[in-house]
Amino acid sequence: MTRSRSRTVVVAGAGIGGLTASLALAAKGCRVLIIETAERLEGVGAGLQLSPNATRVLIELGLHARLSARALAPEAVSIMSARHGDEICRIPLGETAALRAGAPYWVMHRADLQAALLEQVHDHPDIELRLGARVEDAAAFAIGAKATVCDDTAGAQETAWALIGADGVWSALRSRLFPDAAPLFSGLIAWRGTVEAAQLPHDMTAPRIQLWMGPDAHLVTYPMSGGDQINLIAIVPGGWNQPGGNAAGDTADIKRTFAQAHWPEPAHVMIDAVNRWHKWALFTIPPMAAWHRDTTALLGDAAHAMLPFVAQGAGMAIEDAAVLAQCLGEAANENAEGVAAALARYTRLRRARVARVQETAQLNGRIYHLRGVAALARDLAIRAMGPQRMLARQEWIYSWQP
Repeated sequence: MTRSRSRTVVVAGAGIGGLTASLALAAKGCRVLIIETAERLEGVGAGLQLSPNATRVLIELGLHARLSARALAPEAVSIMSARHGDEICRIPLGETAALRAGAPYWVMHRADLQAALLEQVHDHPDIELRLGARVEDAAAFAIGAKATVCDDTAGAQETAWALIGADGVWSALRSRLFPDAAPLFSGLIAWRGTVEAAQLPHDMTAPRIQLWMGPDAHLVTYPMSGGDQINLIAIVPGGWNQPGGNAAGDTADIKRTFAQAHWPEPAHVMIDAVNRWHKWALFTIPPMAAWHRDTTALLGDAAHAMLPFVAQGAGMAIEDAAVLAQCLGEAANENAEGVAAALARYTRLRRARVARVQETAQLNGRIYHLRGVAALARDLAIRAMGPQRMLARQEWIYSWQP
């Protein structure tokens, strides 16, 4: 089927949000051109969690076979106390969460998700991926957006129906559209590492997510890569705030941080087993009044980078992609006014939910890092609520549908 040139959408960024948006837009009949600054795509980061609100979208885009072969469905979330080393509550996931929400809860390596999305993109005849290129400039005009796309050879004008910025927290497109919306350092650093499961005692490699809550820090672990690797994320306060997301971390620093806080032995065993740490300074984007201007819009971290304490960074980008494609697919007419109206509707549909998720993540971060009497009260409250009520608290996130 031939697509109209007037329905071409340029997507800046080939991360999870950009690739998902491209597939969703192509499913609505658009021709998509993805512009990515990297010369080649490499899986940066380690593990990620995909709750049912995200997996539902990916499955509807035809990715079930590719993702289920790479993902692992954890049986539960074990909430652990760093004060005394035992389990406070075990929240059921697995079949329980899947039946309740109508879609699976998966954990997987970020590189595996990106690889599956790329395979799907390469298989789609209406999506073109251009690496080593950048959107140098963009402007709206009568029938859409005009983007200057530059690569190693020359700059070229791409006339597009819409231009989508999915280029992350340091979005160049956002800086041009909304120069006052700058990333804000949270004062927290995420240390990420992986361990071969065979290096750890068996009880540390069970198919579940562990959330260890401690004074001024917390630790999250879960299996990935078919259970062969264990992903670790340690969140600690700090002043290091360099942009980017893959700086080498000094192993001695992270070991010292947890030793000073007197964490229990299982946490030390896992931390000591990591040979190579990488660290990310955690930045957020303060709430914005709009994520679009004329025929250009932002999605994912470019619009609303958030703290990772509800494991919804990827999930919100995937939700954005679905809603954006739905709004553009229902655009009342082909001209710039119709596109701008569709993008305004996308913003209206997404802002309140994303703001609630951002607020929940900030609150969770404070709760996880409580100390003393406040931490004791937190633990008692979680025990009193029990597994089912704790799972029900997540239902507003997991049950979302586009």
